[in-house]
Amino acid sequence: MSELNYLNSINKRFRGFYPVVIDIETAGFNEQTDALLEIAAVTLKMDEGGWIHLNEKKHFNIKPFKGSILNPDSLAFTGIDPNNPLRSAVSESEALNSIFDMVRKGIKDTGCNCAIMVAHNATFDFKFMMAAVERASLKHIPFHPFATFDTATLSGIILGQTVLAKACKAAGISFDNIQAHSALYDTKQTAVLFCELVNRWKRLGGWPPKSANNIENNSS
Repeated sequence: MSELNYLNSINKRFRGFYPVVIDIETAGFNEQTDALLEIAAVTLKMDEGGWIHLNEKKHFNIKPFKGSILNPDSLAFTGIDPNNPLRSAVSESEALNSIFDMVRKGIKDTGCNCAIMVAHNATFDFKFMMAAVERASLKHIPFHPFATFDTATLSGIILGQTVLAKACKAAGISFDNIQAHSALYDTKQTAVLFCELVNRWKRLGGWPPKSANNIENNSS
Protein backbone atom coordinates (compact mmCIF):
# COMPACT_ATOMS: atom_id res chain seq x y z
CA MET A 1 0.00 0.00 0.00
CA SER A 2 1.34 3.43 -0.93
CA GLU A 3 1.89 6.05 1.76
CA LEU A 4 -0.95 8.13 0.26
CA ASN A 5 -3.45 5.26 0.37
CA TYR A 6 -2.21 4.37 3.84
CA LEU A 7 -3.05 7.86 5.11
CA ASN A 8 -6.41 7.80 3.31
CA SER A 9 -7.73 5.08 5.62
CA ILE A 10 -10.18 6.30 8.24
CA ASN A 11 -8.16 4.89 11.14
CA LYS A 12 -5.08 6.90 10.13
CA ARG A 13 -7.09 10.03 9.38
CA PHE A 14 -8.38 10.27 12.96
CA ARG A 15 -5.57 8.64 14.98
CA GLY A 16 -7.38 5.36 15.42
CA PHE A 17 -10.71 6.98 16.29
CA TYR A 18 -13.85 5.85 14.45
CA PRO A 19 -16.13 8.91 14.07
CA VAL A 20 -19.82 8.30 14.77
CA VAL A 21 -22.32 11.15 14.44
CA ILE A 22 -24.92 11.28 17.23
CA ASP A 23 -27.93 13.48 17.93
CA ILE A 24 -30.15 13.19 20.98
CA GLU A 25 -33.50 14.88 21.61
CA THR A 26 -34.54 15.33 25.23
CA ALA A 27 -37.23 16.70 27.53
CA GLY A 28 -34.87 19.13 29.25
CA PHE A 29 -31.25 20.03 29.92
CA ASN A 30 -30.45 17.89 32.97
CA GLU A 31 -29.16 14.47 31.94
CA GLN A 32 -29.79 13.03 35.41
CA THR A 33 -33.46 14.00 35.70
CA ASP A 34 -34.83 14.83 32.24
CA ALA A 35 -36.01 12.20 29.77
CA LEU A 36 -34.02 11.14 26.73
CA LEU A 37 -36.67 10.88 23.99
CA GLU A 38 -34.89 10.17 20.73
CA ILE A 39 -31.45 9.13 19.51
CA ALA A 40 -29.91 8.64 16.08
CA ALA A 41 -26.44 7.59 14.94
CA VAL A 42 -24.70 7.75 11.57
CA THR A 43 -21.40 6.03 10.87
CA LEU A 44 -18.91 7.29 8.30
CA LYS A 45 -16.68 5.69 5.68
CA MET A 46 -13.68 6.84 3.68
CA ASP A 47 -13.13 6.03 0.02
CA GLU A 48 -9.80 5.19 -1.62
CA GLY A 49 -9.23 8.84 -2.44
CA GLY A 50 -9.47 9.83 1.21
CA TRP A 51 -12.90 11.48 0.98
CA ILE A 52 -15.29 10.85 3.85
CA HIS A 53 -18.96 9.97 3.35
CA LEU A 54 -22.05 8.90 5.28
CA ASN A 55 -22.42 5.17 5.81
CA GLU A 56 -24.93 3.37 8.07
CA LYS A 57 -27.61 4.88 10.29
CA LYS A 58 -29.85 3.89 13.19
CA HIS A 59 -32.68 5.79 14.85
CA PHE A 60 -34.84 5.11 17.90
CA ASN A 61 -37.66 6.79 19.75
CA ILE A 62 -37.04 6.26 23.46
CA LYS A 63 -39.40 5.57 26.35
CA PRO A 64 -38.84 8.12 29.14
CA PHE A 65 -37.06 6.43 32.01
CA LYS A 66 -39.01 5.89 35.22
CA GLY A 67 -39.38 9.08 37.24
CA SER A 68 -37.93 11.30 34.51
CA ILE A 69 -39.06 14.88 34.03
CA LEU A 70 -40.88 15.97 30.86
CA ASN A 71 -40.38 19.72 30.57
CA PRO A 72 -43.32 21.23 28.62
CA ASP A 73 -41.13 23.92 27.05
CA SER A 74 -38.69 21.31 25.75
CA LEU A 75 -41.52 19.18 24.34
CA ALA A 76 -42.98 22.22 22.60
CA PHE A 77 -39.56 23.04 21.14
CA THR A 78 -38.94 19.55 19.73
CA GLY A 79 -42.56 18.76 18.88
CA ILE A 80 -42.20 15.31 20.46
CA ASP A 81 -45.21 13.71 22.18
CA PRO A 82 -43.77 11.01 24.47
CA ASN A 83 -47.25 9.48 24.90
CA ASN A 84 -47.91 8.98 21.19
CA PRO A 85 -48.29 5.20 20.68
CA LEU A 86 -47.17 5.56 17.06
CA ARG A 87 -43.66 6.41 18.27
CA SER A 88 -42.92 2.68 18.74
CA ALA A 89 -40.53 3.72 21.49
CA VAL A 90 -37.97 1.35 23.00
CA SER A 91 -35.96 1.42 26.22
CA GLU A 92 -32.70 3.32 26.51
CA SER A 93 -30.91 0.00 26.91
CA GLU A 94 -32.33 -1.50 23.71
CA ALA A 95 -31.50 1.57 21.65
CA LEU A 96 -27.97 1.95 22.98
CA ASN A 97 -27.14 -1.73 22.62
CA SER A 98 -28.25 -1.69 18.99
CA ILE A 99 -26.26 1.45 18.20
CA PHE A 100 -23.20 0.17 20.04
CA ASP A 101 -23.33 -3.11 18.08
CA MET A 102 -23.25 -1.12 14.83
CA VAL A 103 -20.39 0.99 16.14
CA ARG A 104 -18.35 -2.01 17.31
CA LYS A 105 -18.67 -3.59 13.88
CA GLY A 106 -17.44 -0.37 12.28
CA ILE A 107 -14.47 -0.19 14.62
CA LYS A 108 -13.51 -3.77 13.78
CA ASP A 109 -14.00 -3.37 10.02
CA THR A 110 -11.86 -0.22 9.85
CA GLY A 111 -9.12 -1.31 12.24
CA CYS A 112 -9.82 1.57 14.60
CA ASN A 113 -9.24 1.49 18.35
CA CYS A 114 -12.48 3.06 19.57
CA ALA A 115 -15.29 5.34 18.45
CA ILE A 116 -15.41 9.09 18.96
CA MET A 117 -18.68 11.00 19.11
CA VAL A 118 -19.30 13.66 16.48
CA ALA A 119 -22.14 15.99 17.46
CA HIS A 120 -23.29 19.59 17.27
CA ASN A 121 -22.67 20.99 20.76
CA ALA A 122 -21.25 17.58 21.59
CA THR A 123 -21.05 18.07 25.35
CA PHE A 124 -24.85 18.02 25.56
CA ASP A 125 -25.31 14.79 23.57
CA PHE A 126 -22.36 13.08 25.24
CA LYS A 127 -23.56 13.72 28.78
CA PHE A 128 -27.08 12.47 27.97
CA MET A 129 -25.73 9.35 26.29
CA MET A 130 -23.44 8.53 29.20
CA ALA A 131 -26.21 9.12 31.74
CA ALA A 132 -28.36 6.62 29.82
CA VAL A 133 -25.42 4.20 29.72
CA GLU A 134 -25.16 4.45 33.50
CA ARG A 135 -28.91 3.91 34.01
CA ALA A 136 -28.78 0.83 31.78
CA SER A 137 -25.63 -0.48 33.54
CA LEU A 138 -23.93 -1.03 30.19
CA LYS A 139 -20.28 -2.08 30.11
CA HIS A 140 -17.48 -1.91 27.54
CA ILE A 141 -18.73 1.27 25.89
CA PRO A 142 -17.18 1.62 22.40
CA PHE A 143 -16.81 5.42 22.62
CA HIS A 144 -13.82 7.35 23.95
CA PRO A 145 -14.65 8.30 27.56
CA PHE A 146 -14.29 12.06 27.08
CA ALA A 147 -12.98 13.12 23.64
CA THR A 148 -15.46 14.33 21.01
CA PHE A 149 -15.52 16.15 17.67
CA ASP A 150 -17.86 19.15 18.05
CA THR A 151 -19.19 20.49 14.74
CA ALA A 152 -20.33 23.70 16.45
CA THR A 153 -16.70 24.47 17.32
CA LEU A 154 -15.37 23.36 13.94
CA SER A 155 -18.03 25.39 12.12
CA GLY A 156 -17.29 28.46 14.21
CA ILE A 157 -13.64 28.29 13.20
CA ILE A 158 -14.09 27.37 9.54
CA LEU A 159 -17.45 28.93 8.61
CA GLY A 160 -17.97 31.66 11.21
CA GLN A 161 -21.25 30.04 12.27
CA THR A 162 -22.10 27.90 15.30
CA VAL A 163 -25.85 27.27 14.87
CA LEU A 164 -26.41 24.04 12.93
CA ALA A 165 -28.85 25.50 10.39
CA LYS A 166 -26.65 28.53 9.72
CA ALA A 167 -23.48 26.44 9.53
CA CYS A 168 -25.08 24.12 6.99
CA LYS A 169 -26.22 27.02 4.85
CA ALA A 170 -22.77 28.64 5.06
CA ALA A 171 -21.28 25.34 3.86
CA GLY A 172 -23.73 25.12 0.95
CA ILE A 173 -25.79 22.34 2.59
CA SER A 174 -29.58 22.52 2.51
CA PHE A 175 -31.37 22.66 5.86
CA ASP A 176 -35.10 22.24 6.45
CA ASN A 177 -36.18 24.01 9.63
CA ILE A 178 -39.45 22.06 9.63
CA GLN A 179 -37.60 18.75 9.94
CA ALA A 180 -35.10 20.15 12.45
CA HIS A 181 -35.10 18.80 16.02
CA SER A 182 -35.80 15.32 14.74
CA ALA A 183 -32.81 13.27 15.91
CA LEU A 184 -32.55 11.44 12.58
CA TYR A 185 -32.66 14.63 10.48
CA ASP A 186 -30.26 16.55 12.72
CA THR A 187 -27.85 13.61 12.81
CA LYS A 188 -27.87 13.33 9.03
CA GLN A 189 -27.29 17.06 8.53
CA THR A 190 -24.55 17.10 11.18
CA ALA A 191 -22.89 14.16 9.42
CA VAL A 192 -23.07 15.92 6.05
CA LEU A 193 -21.61 19.05 7.66
CA PHE A 194 -18.78 17.14 9.33
CA CYS A 195 -17.93 15.38 6.06
CA GLU A 196 -17.88 18.72 4.24
CA LEU A 197 -15.55 20.25 6.83
CA VAL A 198 -13.15 17.28 6.72
CA ASN A 199 -13.24 17.08 2.93
CA ARG A 200 -12.85 20.86 2.56
CA TRP A 201 -9.66 20.70 4.63
CA LYS A 202 -8.39 18.03 2.25
CA ARG A 203 -9.36 20.06 -0.83
CA LEU A 204 -7.44 23.02 0.58
CA GLY A 205 -4.31 20.89 0.94
CA GLY A 206 -4.43 20.35 4.69
CA TRP A 207 -4.52 16.55 4.41
CA PRO A 208 -2.35 14.57 4.12
CA PRO A 209 0.02 16.87 6.02
CA LYS A 210 3.55 17.46 4.82
CA SER A 211 4.81 15.83 8.01
CA ALA A 212 2.98 12.59 7.19
CA ASN A 213 5.83 10.43 8.41
CA ASN A 214 5.26 11.69 11.94
CA ILE A 215 1.64 10.56 12.13
CA GLU A 216 1.06 7.99 14.83
CA ASN A 217 -1.93 5.74 15.25
CA ASN A 218 -2.89 5.71 18.91
CA SER A 219 -5.84 6.90 20.95
CA SER A 220 -4.14 8.19 24.08
